[in-house]
This record gives sequence, structure tokens and C-alpha cells, in this order.
Amino acid sequence: MSEQVIKLLITGTLDTLQMTVISTIMAMIIGIPLGVVLVVTYKGHILENAALNKILGAIVNATRSIPFIILMVAIIPFTRMVVGTSIGTTAACVPLTLAAIPFLARLVETSIKDIQFGVIEAAQSMGASPFQIIRKVLLPEALPTIIDNVTVLIVNLIGYSAMAGTIGAGGLGDLAIRFGYLRFKLDIMIYAIIIIIILVQIIQSVGNYIVNRRLKKIGK
Repeated sequence: MSEQVIKLLITGTLDTLQMTVISTIMAMIIGIPLGVVLVVTYKGHILENAALNKILGAIVNATRSIPFIILMVAIIPFTRMVVGTSIGTTAACVPLTLAAIPFLARLVETSIKDIQFGVIEAAQSMGASPFQIIRKVLLPEALPTIIDNVTVLIVNLIGYSAMAGTIGAGGLGDLAIRFGYLRFKLDIMIYAIIIIIILVQIIQSVGNYIVNRRLKKIGK
């Protein structure tokens, strides 16, 4: 392996990590609260609001239904407006984030819905407000599953970031396409695939470790 190839792989890996980290953070900031709102505004829950629940649910479903490759192209004008360009790793973070938010929101919604309602009723009987229930009951109870959800999200974002290489987003996907496919350098494509597999394995292992530690801490 030449020095040039090593530099390309290092740069591609760093670009992929940059896109993944930024998109994950933004998705967590917006997606987790959105998932909570989807649960607590549901019929019979602590902040029931059928109209809001239906509107948010429709937006989440509509966004999730758009294939990522189409989403990237469709929002190019919006991406340019937000970051000033539609090419590069920074630009790729916009469609990655928009794809990640509804995905994570639904995962969080499912995690919180799995909590037995008796736990919530017990908190209500002790005079806890809806926001106290969210902060001290729902989120702590669902935390191990939410961590697992974020792990799944990160793994998906690595795949999406590779797909973003098709529109010049940089990263390992762009490297595999420009050099491995268009220039017939199969070795570079194989190296890129191996690095992606290694990244996924590391992230999944770390996520599983954190979840297991959390479960042991709460005695589950």
C-alpha cells in the first residue's frame, strides 16, 4: 500500500467520522425530544394532544419514506442555503441529519412506549408533574434502549455517509466511488469497505458495552 493511498484512506475515514458525529449529535438534540413528544401527546398519555401527535407523526412518516439518495438531491437548494454549498462533508451533514432525526424519533418513541404505564401512574400518584415524569421516569427507564437506538443510528449513518459520496460529499464512500469504481482501483474500494466494517464493529461493540453497564447499574 503506497503512502498516497494511506493518506487518502485516513482523510476519507476522518471525513466519514466527521459527517457521522455531527449528524448524530444534531439527531440526538432534535430526535430524542421529538420521540418523547410523540409518546406523551398520544391518546391517554400524560400530555395528550391528538392534533399535535398526528401532525408530528405525519411529518416523521413523510420524511422517513423518502429514500436517502433522493432526499440528498431534493434538498440541495436547502443545503446551499444552510451551509453555503452542496458539495463536501459539511454539506452532507444536512441531509444526513434530516434523515436521522425521524429515524431516531421513532426508535425513541418505541423505547418509551415499552415502559409499563403502571410506573407512570405511580409517579402521578406521588404528585409528579408531566415534565418530572419525563425527566425522572421515562428517560431514565428507557435510557439503555435509547443508547442502543443511538448505536443503530450511528451504524446507519456510516452507511448513509458512504452513499453521500455519490454527490461528492467526501468520506470513504466518495473514495470508493472515485478511485475504486471510476478509476478501476479495486484495492482502494476493498480497503474502504474494510474500514467501514471495522468502524461499524467498533461502534456496535462500544454501544453494547455501554448498554450492558447501564443495565447492570439499574439491576436488570
